Amino acid sequence: MSSKQPTLIVVVGPTGSGKTSLAVALARHYSAPIISTDSRQFYRGLPIGTAQPTAEELSLAEHHFIADRDVDDDFNSGRYEHEALARLDELFKRHDVVIAVGGSGLYIQALCEGMDNLPEANDELRQSLKQRLESEGVESLFEELRRLDPVYAEVVDRHNPARIMRALEVCITSGKPYSHQRKGERQQRPFRIVKIGTDLPRDVLYERINLRVDMMISEGLEAEARAMLPKRELNSLQTVGYREMFDYFDGRCSLDEAIELIKRNSRRYAKRQLTWFRRDAEVAWFSPHDIEPIISHIDTKILQN
Repeated sequence: MSSKQPTLIVVVGPTGSGKTSLAVALARHYSAPIISTDSRQFYRGLPIGTAQPTAEELSLAEHHFIADRDVDDDFNSGRYEHEALARLDELFKRHDVVIAVGGSGLYIQALCEGMDNLPEANDELRQSLKQRLESEGVESLFEELRRLDPVYAEVVDRHNPARIMRALEVCITSGKPYSHQRKGERQQRPFRIVKIGTDLPRDVLYERINLRVDMMISEGLEAEARAMLPKRELNSLQTVGYREMFDYFDGRCSLDEAIELIKRNSRRYAKRQLTWFRRDAEVAWFSPHDIEPIISHIDTKILQN
């Protein structure tokens, strides 16, 4: 379909809900490239634990922001906004439609709306928070964040120290909740945006997550995580799948216990993702298998604008 204004189709949803296969199907239908909005799939060396597209999926569509940087690259949503918009500018010279897919809400917000100019913490505050993290653990920082900003505490990954510390920096520096300051004026984009959410019954989603974790284990997640053990403190590895494996390597739990924790924490992450995306009224929700209704909805949106 050709149109004067290019279209970015944004596929969102919780982990395990079929976003990748849907994005590939849409890419093939619209002859469109795919850019990832998944904050962990950007990194090399993590194909299993981050559920990067398979070799077959990569062969079916042109992909961008997949395994294109090292794990020690301190990538963030602000840098992603800049790089992704530049990449889209190039892609829209050759394509009327581009597909964006992933479950990282902050990166999707950066791409579609822009990031707010949040205050930077001074070195003294940042060092103080790092010392507290080392002496008291991430749970202590999370409890303070929940006191200062219960809204953001509801959706943040409570085991990700980098995101918790950043939110605390903003709360303490500004004296206002982090969540209140992430609602600035939306940036206009030179392309239309159509958002599709992948929706499944909760019991089906959770069973898919459990099966996905079992598949990750059979494909070699343990060896992949062990190779990353020397870099375990990097922000890119503060995520479900690797944290639990690191605890197993440290002798804090058995392998079976680590696997069950990965399943549990993945389900909890999916719940937080749904909480985030359900707040976006622009998202139209479908079963990931309803390809024809999804395409019909997208085509209608394109013709309306």
